[in-house]
Amino acid sequence: MSRTRKLTAARLGPRDVLHVGSAGLRSRPVRVVLSALGIAIGIATMIAVVGISASSQAQLLRQLDALGTNMLVAKPGEGMFSGQEVKLPKDAVGMVGRIAGVEEAAGTGDLTSSVRRSEKIPEAETGGIAVKAATERLLDVLRGGLSSGTWLNGATGRYPSVVLGHVAAERLGITEPGRQVWIDDRYFTVIGILDPLPLAPEIERSALVGWAGAERLLGFDGHPTTVYERSTDASVEDVQRLLAPTIDPQNPQNVSVGDPSSALKAKAATEGAFSTLLLGLGGIALLVGGVGVANTMIISVLERRHEIGLRRSLGATRGQIRIQFVTESLMLSGLGGLAGVALGGAATGVYASTGGLPWVVPLWAVGGGFAATLAIGTVAGLYPAVRASRLSPTLALAAA
Repeated sequence: MSRTRKLTAARLGPRDVLHVGSAGLRSRPVRVVLSALGIAIGIATMIAVVGISASSQAQLLRQLDALGTNMLVAKPGEGMFSGQEVKLPKDAVGMVGRIAGVEEAAGTGDLTSSVRRSEKIPEAETGGIAVKAATERLLDVLRGGLSSGTWLNGATGRYPSVVLGHVAAERLGITEPGRQVWIDDRYFTVIGILDPLPLAPEIERSALVGWAGAERLLGFDGHPTTVYERSTDASVEDVQRLLAPTIDPQNPQNVSVGDPSSALKAKAATEGAFSTLLLGLGGIALLVGGVGVANTMIISVLERRHEIGLRRSLGATRGQIRIQFVTESLMLSGLGGLAGVALGGAATGVYASTGGLPWVVPLWAVGGGFAATLAIGTVAGLYPAVRASRLSPTLALAAA
């Protein structure tokens, strides 16, 4: 009595799966490029948005590290009942310097004077430049630098000499020390020009004269308008709590205390918030790319019915047909994902280099973007793969 042997389908190894899955890609390279382009654009957009945001955050954090977050600023507030601005005591800078934990303190005082390029320029055309009296330690407290020239000292601060902030020098058209500017009724010699000061933008737009010189030449009353202090990192909170009572023990509510580094901190924290919309647009582009992959795979199934029917008639199972087309979809999406990661990284690099920023592309963005690509490729290939596996071998061969 003869026994019938049950036929078993041949198994596809990983190498075989890659071979049959890439067959459709190799035969239609132009279509592959166009289909992968949608995926590449979506991934490139997402990588570039995250990379540019991360690069900007890194630059802001680098600035914070250089400038420090241990500087506080005290200014006069408004009187509780009168509503008028109050004045800080003349010795406010000295009192602040004696607070435990404070390393150094400095101050500036606002003047009603105006600064112009020469006396021939109308007095109303000030260019928004303020004139301030400054103590000798101001530049050290601000951790600022000079792009050219020297800072005010005990000698130059007594005479008609001035240091211009970065923006003030640009507005006056002065690029080097030695030039003169007209303040009130006399010329002052420019002895220095400051570098940009992110923590003190008001100083960038000011012309700074020595404390003694301002009192002797410009009628300064000696009351500081702003007190800057640097304390140890561990004592910032304590100093912030003691600053107002120390400056004005009787009415501490009349002193306003601020943290200038908080603006940079907030900007660094919100850099990613603005990129959420752009990430959404990148996600939409990625989904559109996935739809393109699905459409390409459906067309591929229709065009390759003869191949599918022949493989089925030779013993290929429905599962093997599904694996073939899902693999093809994954490879198509993977190629687009790799191209998108490269394009997004390159776009971030160009932006960082032109803006002087560090080039930062988070690994989680690269891994997450590529994983999303593979997920979309799998979903996009499921329906075409199922459709291909359900084709009847006889009808597929007859329709060819």
